[in-house]
Amino acid sequence: MKHLFGMAELERPQIERLLALAESFVELSRRPLRKAPTLRGKTIINLFFENSTRTRTSFEIAGKRLSADVINISAATSATKKGESLLDTGQTLAAMQPHVLVIRHGIAGCCQFLADYLPQTAIVNAGDGAHEHPTQVLTDLLTLRQHLGGVAGKTITMVGDIAHSRVARSHLIAANTMGYRLRLVAPKTLLPREVERYGCEVTHDFDAALAGSDVLYMLRVQQERLTSNFAFPSVREYHEAYGLNRRRLAMAGSDCVVLHPGPMNRGVEIATDVADGSQSRILDQVENGVAVRMAVLTTLCGGGD
Repeated sequence: MKHLFGMAELERPQIERLLALAESFVELSRRPLRKAPTLRGKTIINLFFENSTRTRTSFEIAGKRLSADVINISAATSATKKGESLLDTGQTLAAMQPHVLVIRHGIAGCCQFLADYLPQTAIVNAGDGAHEHPTQVLTDLLTLRQHLGGVAGKTITMVGDIAHSRVARSHLIAANTMGYRLRLVAPKTLLPREVERYGCEVTHDFDAALAGSDVLYMLRVQQERLTSNFAFPSVREYHEAYGLNRRRLAMAGSDCVVLHPGPMNRGVEIATDVADGSQSRILDQVENGVAVRMAVLTTLCGGGD
């Protein structure tokens, strides 16, 4: 694996190997001494042009737990503020000979674009526009492997802003690879066109979609990406129609798992008592995110064995 741009490039055996490696790193992250020499002497640069708490921090912790040298750069402190292009920024950083460049950017396809000009640097997509977010989906798969024994044959009901979600797009691809059913629930204004071509179920009725759901995966409405203020009438009405509350969770069943990629908007897509309830695995996702990124960095640096 030279780069990680998205789920489309990963076959099932590769995903399974990454998840198995990540499981070993979960155990390492719970030790009193959370350190391994796996990537000693390697340099990782996290280049984030969009705000992030979970993804950026987990990549930093992942690299440091593997004993790599980790450098964090945000758009606010980079030369792009002075007019430097993304390509010049990438080539400048690559000239310093890092082993891995982790990128989050608002433009889809930026990682593939840079890879053509940075042949000696492994690139990880940490989220590009509304395109993909592969390490989040690997994190979700690890979490469901722990709590459901795997995802094959399971039904994940994903609710919310599907149109602007890179997590949703990565799951649409991964569902076919890993053999799970993806059921999408959203108002028409928050669904991408022709999404049914991925083979998923689509409905606008959340209550009708609850039966048979093994996982309820809640997404926030990405107000920063909306081109119109009229995607839905009001926050209150959105929560009534598409918010996960205790009543809906009870209809899904006591074995149903609740996931959310963060950040959460409590009282909008998810009620507080559900987010903090016994069926929520949201904090497990956060913990597993570090382990998954450890597995990805290790694999890209040739230490997967």
